Amino acid sequence: MGGDFSLWVYLAKTPLLWLTVTLTAYVLADRIAAATGRHPIANPVLITVVLVGSVLAATGTPYAAYFEGAQFVHFLLGPATVVLAMPLYERRATVMRALVPMLAALAAGAATTLAVVIGLARLLDIPQPILVSLAPKSVTSGVAMGIAEALGGDPTLTAILVILTGIIGAILVTPMMDALRIRDMRARGFAAGLAAHGIGTARAFQVSEVAGTFAGIAMGLNAFLTAILAPLALHLLF
Repeated sequence: MGGDFSLWVYLAKTPLLWLTVTLTAYVLADRIAAATGRHPIANPVLITVVLVGSVLAATGTPYAAYFEGAQFVHFLLGPATVVLAMPLYERRATVMRALVPMLAALAAGAATTLAVVIGLARLLDIPQPILVSLAPKSVTSGVAMGIAEALGGDPTLTAILVILTGIIGAILVTPMMDALRIRDMRARGFAAGLAAHGIGTARAFQVSEVAGTFAGIAMGLNAFLTAILAPLALHLLF
C-alpha cells in the first residue's frame, strides 16, 4: 500500500501524467458517445470533464497541478482552430453563395448574445467584474479569455463559462433545430458555431461536414466581431 502511494506521488509530479489522463478520458468519452449513436446528451467534452474532474477529486489534485501537465492540450486549441480553414477552402463556393445571409446572421447573433447577457446581468444586479467575464461566453476560449482580461474580468471564470456555454449549446442544438424544422445544414452549423464556439463546431462536424464548415466560419467570425462589440457595449454601460 505504501509503495503504491509512493508511486502515485511520483507520477503526480510528472507533467505527462495529466496529459495522459486527459487524452485517455477523452478517448473513453468518445467511445461512449459513439456507442449511443452520437446522442446529443452523450457529449464527449461533458463526459471528459466529469471523468477528469472525478480523478482530480479522488486524488486531491489541485487544478494548478493538473493544468501544468495538461496545458499542451490548451496549446493545441490554436492550431485546431486554424485547421478549420481546410473544409472552408474546400467548400468555398458554397460559402460564397450564402455570404450575405451568413453575415446578417452573424451580426444578429453576436449582438443578441451580448444584449441578452448584459440585460440579464443588469436585471439580476450582477457585479461588473462578473458581467465582464460573462460577456464573451459564446466565443472560443482563447479569444474570450483575452477579451475578459483586457476589460478587467476574470479569465479563469470566463473559461468556465465558455465551456459550459459550449457544452449546453452542443447538447441543445440538434433537438432545437429539429423542433424548429430547420433542415439546411448551413444554417444549423452556423447557429452551432455562433452560439457554442468550438464545442458546437465539433458537434456540427459529427452531424455533417457542411454543418461543420459553416460552424467553423461562425466561430471565427464571432470571435472577431465580439472582440469589437463587447468593449463598446460595456463602455457604454459603465
